[in-house]
Amino acid sequence: MKHEWKKSEKNFYVPKNKPEKIVIPKFQFYSIKGKGNPNDSFFSEYIGVLYSLSYSIKMSSKSGPFIQNYYDYAVYPLEGVWDIDEISKAKGIKAFDKNSLVFNIMIRQPEFVTKEIASEIIDRTKKKKPHELLDSVQFEMIEEGACVQMLHHGSYDDEPESFNQMESFAIEHNLKRKYHVHREIYLSDARKTIPEKLKTVLRFQVE
Repeated sequence: MKHEWKKSEKNFYVPKNKPEKIVIPKFQFYSIKGKGNPNDSFFSEYIGVLYSLSYSIKMSSKSGPFIQNYYDYAVYPLEGVWDIDEISKAKGIKAFDKNSLVFNIMIRQPEFVTKEIASEIIDRTKKKKPHELLDSVQFEMIEEGACVQMLHHGSYDDEPESFNQMESFAIEHNLKRKYHVHREIYLSDARKTIPEKLKTVLRFQVE
């Protein structure tokens, strides 16, 4: 039976459009770090590299390599962890230019993917679809732990409204936001969806 994250992992990927507390366990990702405005053309190159690797793993049952314990699944959605650069932090800038953003974008990989398999897929992709960004891709384990999250409907530029709700929820439940950084999980294809219809999971860590 095909593993569908939208159905079997709703608590992580299909939250309600109001804040909630959740504990996120350890997951593994292909990830790549960068800096700059995600609206600029370069950003699509980062995304393309991650999807190329992710679909190579999904199609490995047909094209190789052999992966023990492989099962069919839906490729996980793109995620991004966002922050601002050190210069902006030093200046105490809160309303920042998107050019000051730093990011670590990623796509989660199934449990059957080992470090060895992840590395082999990168090597194979370098030969079949060479790209300089492949040298910057990491395979990493990330455990977020206790978080506040909610589903944001609408433009990315309107996210501050949802984050205000999340901040208020955290205060009401005696939770403290751990870091300025936050995570976004993109449930919509921004190339094919009007801003008003976008769906994005917003999440930050708390203690």
